[in-house]
Amino acid sequence: MSVKTVITGIGVATANGLGVDEFWAATRVGKNAIGRVTRFDASSYPARLAGEVRGFEVSEHLPSRLIPQTDRMTQLALVAADCAFEDAGVEPGNIPEFDMGVVTASTSGGFEFGQNELKKLWSQGSQYVSAYQSFAWFYAVNSGQISIRNGMKGPSGVVVSDHAGGLDAIAQARRQIRKGSKLIFSGGFDASICPWGWVAQVAGGRLSTSDEPDRAYLPFDAAANGYVPGEGGALLILEDIRTARERGAENIYGEVAGYGATFDPKPGSGREPGLRRAIAVALADAGVEAGEVDVVFADAAGSPDLDRQEADAITAVFGPSGVPVTAPKTMIGRLYSGAAPVDVVSAVLAIREGLIPPTTNVELSPEYDLDLVTGQPRTASVRTALVLARGVGGFNSAVVVRATG
Repeated sequence: MSVKTVITGIGVATANGLGVDEFWAATRVGKNAIGRVTRFDASSYPARLAGEVRGFEVSEHLPSRLIPQTDRMTQLALVAADCAFEDAGVEPGNIPEFDMGVVTASTSGGFEFGQNELKKLWSQGSQYVSAYQSFAWFYAVNSGQISIRNGMKGPSGVVVSDHAGGLDAIAQARRQIRKGSKLIFSGGFDASICPWGWVAQVAGGRLSTSDEPDRAYLPFDAAANGYVPGEGGALLILEDIRTARERGAENIYGEVAGYGATFDPKPGSGREPGLRRAIAVALADAGVEAGEVDVVFADAAGSPDLDRQEADAITAVFGPSGVPVTAPKTMIGRLYSGAAPVDVVSAVLAIREGLIPPTTNVELSPEYDLDLVTGQPRTASVRTALVLARGVGGFNSAVVVRATG
């Protein structure tokens, strides 16, 4: 019998909520949380909006000794890990330490760490680790800090594939469960709202320069002009369903049923982008037909060329307006490696409630043959959901989640 990997605990922190209940209460009704950058003075930059996690007082959540050793992304991730354990009803000491592991995704959150190292170098003139080494080390700090703090000595790793990394990490966690691990933490967090991180994002040429929070991030809209960055993410506890039921897990949100990943061909090759194939592989892995998918959570890049590629892939698989599509990340911004895990959270909560959250602020362009859920949430029977993510450089990932009952 194949191992069925399920989600039994969630820790989430985004601009519109900390914790499952707060996050979903805002997401299900389309509460916009994008606003002016407050974490530094962005007034001189062409992009000045972000989805910040406001009101987060780290001293209320973590021991004082940990605070100077970590930056914002790691602090958010550690708090989310605590929330996930509590949500799953798991005490770390009750599971053998070598049966618990962590697989996360990382991309741009290390900017703040590197920036702080450079500040030390400039101010003190001491020998500090280079910026390159800072990033290499920081890619592992999320999973390492979570492992150390919770006594987890099982499989550990970090996946680096930009926005697609969150789904790739969840897929790797599923592999570890299938190999016999009892519990794996997986997902991703990002927080690059700092001067150094901002410069890099602006240089990428994909940021929205609008100053209107309600009209800045508009995927599949005729006025689309880039995305708004955000901070936050989600950590999920994954277990074998038999193990979860044996320990009396109260929350079994859904099954990670299928996964597919592809890489885009070389630009100018004339070959089709890889997203459609990633979707097809994920559906085949889950053993479901396109007609069984009840909703697609889109990557929603917010740039006309990338939106067109995604819309074409969805239409090719499901047909014109063949499946409801939504992108609730328009409320909170794109969270880089944290974005797709948050969409997985939204997907399993949509399954639980029978409600598809809306894509806020967007007026669907007639150029796209999509059934985009806009304006208001849509009541629907949701049993199977598809989550899409793409990363800079050609990464494409797709995950199917479905109800277990």
